[in-house]
Amino acid sequence: MEKAIARMMREIDRILNHNTHSAWLYGSIVLDDFQLGWSDIDFVFLSQSPITESQARELLMLRQTLAEAEPNNPYYRLFEGVIVDYNGYFSGSFERLVYWGTSGQRITDNCSPDVFSRYELAHYGRRIWGTADRSIFVSPERSELIAAVRNHYDAIRRYVTSTDKSLYSCGWLLDISRCIYTLRHNDVISKTRAGCWALEEHIFADESPLRRTLDIRRAPLDYKNRDDVRQWLATLAPVVQQYADVLERELNFFSAF
Repeated sequence: MEKAIARMMREIDRILNHNTHSAWLYGSIVLDDFQLGWSDIDFVFLSQSPITESQARELLMLRQTLAEAEPNNPYYRLFEGVIVDYNGYFSGSFERLVYWGTSGQRITDNCSPDVFSRYELAHYGRRIWGTADRSIFVSPERSELIAAVRNHYDAIRRYVTSTDKSLYSCGWLLDISRCIYTLRHNDVISKTRAGCWALEEHIFADESPLRRTLDIRRAPLDYKNRDDVRQWLATLAPVVQQYADVLERELNFFSAF
């Protein structure tokens, strides 16, 4: 994985004509929670000056290009993040940005970093290129964290009316655990740590789904093709909503202050 990260950063820097300000990792990879088969490699790459149209077009499909060049390397397709100029990223106004996500990639002029990512970058971001330190990232306020948890809660209520057979279906339980931890401790931790904490604190009445989720999270490749697991994942929507009931109570409590 480290070799894939190093090559990816070199290739981006090359395409930008070595006009790099800094590059950062955040998310599971810096929170010691990366699991092949589940996790992504989250990053922010900042250039010194705006990215040209030709550079953006070359960067757009770089993940696929490197994956095809090294078909036995599973990591290139896992990169998710943004490539943008430094001033544009922090002002929120830029001519173009290259975005890589789970569902694809695009060149855009509109992208706002989410609150949890901003927090992780400010507190745990790992610099892998350049000389800047984490102080360039401003940590979100407590009110922003609560609002972000509220938005996540609303999304659960709106969209998790059913679940499919992918491992991410049980990931909702870890997300809810992490949201509750954030409300109580004003911090953002890894999904695995949040799940373990929720069990230690007996946050949920029915702990068995969370215990099984943690088993899957720790070794996703061992579980992803098991028929019994896939059938279980497809039935999780009611459990997710029960866990969301707990999150709702926590939100109502902390929103009162």
